Amino acid sequence: MDYFPLFLRLAGQPVVVIGGGEVAARKTLLLARAGAAITLVSPELCASLQERLERGEVRHIAEEFRPEHLEGARLVIAATDVESVNAWVARSAEARNIWVNVVDDRDKSRFIMPAIVDRSPVIVAIGSSGDAPVLTRRLREKFEALLPAGLGKLAKLSGELRSAVKDRVVNPDERRRFWERFFDGDIASDVLAGREQAARDSISQAIDAGLSEVDVAAMPVGEVALVGAGPGDPGLLTLRALRVMQNADVVVYDRLVSDEVLELVRRDAERIYVGKEAGKPYVSQEEINQLLVDLALQGKRVCRLKGGDPFVFGRGGEELEKLAERGIRFEVVPGISAAVGCAAYAGIPLTHRHYAQVLTFTTGHSKNEVAHAPVDWKALAGPGQTAVFYMGLNGLPTIVEQLQVHGLPADHPAAVIEQGTRPGQRVISGTLATLVQQVTAAQVKSPALLIVGEVTRLHEQLRWFNTTAEQAHVDQIEIAGLHA
Repeated sequence: MDYFPLFLRLAGQPVVVIGGGEVAARKTLLLARAGAAITLVSPELCASLQERLERGEVRHIAEEFRPEHLEGARLVIAATDVESVNAWVARSAEARNIWVNVVDDRDKSRFIMPAIVDRSPVIVAIGSSGDAPVLTRRLREKFEALLPAGLGKLAKLSGELRSAVKDRVVNPDERRRFWERFFDGDIASDVLAGREQAARDSISQAIDAGLSEVDVAAMPVGEVALVGAGPGDPGLLTLRALRVMQNADVVVYDRLVSDEVLELVRRDAERIYVGKEAGKPYVSQEEINQLLVDLALQGKRVCRLKGGDPFVFGRGGEELEKLAERGIRFEVVPGISAAVGCAAYAGIPLTHRHYAQVLTFTTGHSKNEVAHAPVDWKALAGPGQTAVFYMGLNGLPTIVEQLQVHGLPADHPAAVIEQGTRPGQRVISGTLATLVQQVTAAQVKSPALLIVGEVTRLHEQLRWFNTTAEQAHVDQIEIAGLHA
């Protein structure tokens, strides 16, 4: 190893930072998070450091550097923009056996600053011996995505329990096995999902019973995570969604979950398709509800993966009701809804100060005919609003007819987004009078989203995603229309 990795306890320890600019400010931020007693040596301070000084968080010596400024320091950071001053700081620190870091100059440094992932008290430090700082930052980003935000709370909880566990479980091998089950069991799952009180209640019961007698963590652990997979682009997944997908034993997914998103599921996880397609056999909603219950009762960690957001026309509430009735643990991981994601990728703002002050989401699909479904057409045809219709492709003729019957003009703008956020995305812009013919000519297929409102006129100006392929397709439609 070129460098020996260490974790220093700097709480209350004197640390000197030479410099008063933005680089010094970044180093000061990290040192302050470690509780160091920081002295800044610089004739002037940047705005952020001046704010820290005014809050009493740092001490300031408004002078040019002199070696005596280092007396009593445990650690020194040289962060000026003058190379000769930084070299002087390094020599002065070495002469006093004080560890020194010269920013961006490893040859003059006794130690280097790693890339840090902070889940205190869990800390991950990543270094490349100064050879590839950009690579270490990239690795830090990977770890940031993989490590749950609640990991620190889990570590603190285990720290609080160490003495009690040591007193109650004397045998070291049994104690080790207990902790392994603790971190793999439902207590840890509760903490990571934000259910800290439930975790404390469980562990309190285990401690009261003697730990070795009641092995809560060893019991079969079944739970369901209802996860929004977004409209298709895997880059729109939340970090929490990705972690759940990586930890699941089984993934139950629907038709709107893209192949690219499924590629991010843990390789050895069981995958169960329950998608519904018009005219094809499908698993009923009641069967899906029961499937989730059965899998959870088998002690499995289930990821119920739904396109978009599970609580926006995703029947997520129905599935959770069944789980709640059976007392099965669950959590909900929201996703980017189809309306929000597809509109953004199409360059269509759903609200706009000049065009739309009301936004309505509705479904264009019902067990009954759209015209007879409980839809307030008069409200949807009101002025100054955007109406988004999910699953509205089959009912498109009825939808545009009803909107005109209830007051919208025939030239009112509207657009259909097919395969939104995906490589094959197409946007068909038109009016209530022309859109059905345009969609038919373009042979648009599901999944497709209908947006009605003045904001759709902004598509041509604001579109940014997949514009080349889209424009070629629009040209084909226009040519076909001329020939017709």
